[in-house]
Amino acid sequence: MSLTSIISVNYNQPKVTLDFLESIKRNLNLDKLEVIIVDNASVDDHGEDFKACFPNLIYVRSEINLGFAGGNNLGLKFAQGDYILMLNNDTEVIDGMVDILIKEMEANSQIGIISPLILYYDQPETIQYAGFTPMNYITCRNKTNGLYAQNTGQFSAASNETAFCHGAAMMCRRADIVKIGMMPEVYFLYYEELDWCEMFKKAGKKIWFTGKTHIFHKESMSVGRESALKTYFTTRNRILFIRRNTTLVNTMLFGLYFICIATPKQIFKYVKEQRTDLIPYLRKAIFWHLTNPKHSRGSI
Repeated sequence: MSLTSIISVNYNQPKVTLDFLESIKRNLNLDKLEVIIVDNASVDDHGEDFKACFPNLIYVRSEINLGFAGGNNLGLKFAQGDYILMLNNDTEVIDGMVDILIKEMEANSQIGIISPLILYYDQPETIQYAGFTPMNYITCRNKTNGLYAQNTGQFSAASNETAFCHGAAMMCRRADIVKIGMMPEVYFLYYEELDWCEMFKKAGKKIWFTGKTHIFHKESMSVGRESALKTYFTTRNRILFIRRNTTLVNTMLFGLYFICIATPKQIFKYVKEQRTDLIPYLRKAIFWHLTNPKHSRGSI
């Protein structure tokens, strides 16, 4: 009987994490699971609350914020499962979800990472993710299949290769992680799961989507006000992803596009929306690359 290790990262969201744990208790077969919560240096330590809710919980607290990749990687060090399922703490699962993901992976040894259909928790008939289109490596842009569409069961029989998994729900084999490596922590926030997918693909594995099961994600359909943190990391990591995963020629072409088209367009948007306070963080993200050449392609 295969053991699955569920890993989730908490950062200042104790109520959300407790709801997540209750969802697992209600819907999954606990005999085949171990659950690991990594606390990423939250202001208050709610470890005892989590363990009271889920007595067999493996709770790991980091004294520094390791970011999304770092938090999950810390959890991996404690995982004993043959299968690893990384779930955002703001998700809720459904009955049999783990078994279906494992069945898909066992039916195809080429699958490296698999993500299920993702629906919005507050609008459960609305799709957030049904796979990704391939990346345009000159613009570093792609699209999300099914985004905002009504879920009418159009993906319920789907099981197919996709360009990238979704960071909110990713299953893989621990044996593959041992060979390929853990998520790159240099990203801290945003793009790390895309880079990880590239690592798996370069190792000959496939990235997979299945609509045969799903999760609910509490991320709002409205992304809300853009923050300085988001501006900095999405900009910095968009460039970093290209540097790490394409040729020098492609990186140069992307650089021309980014400086001559994407950046002026973004600045104009900030001015129009009266968010000129974000422009320094755009500039800071770009200049980071001038002082960090070691993170280019081949340094994974």
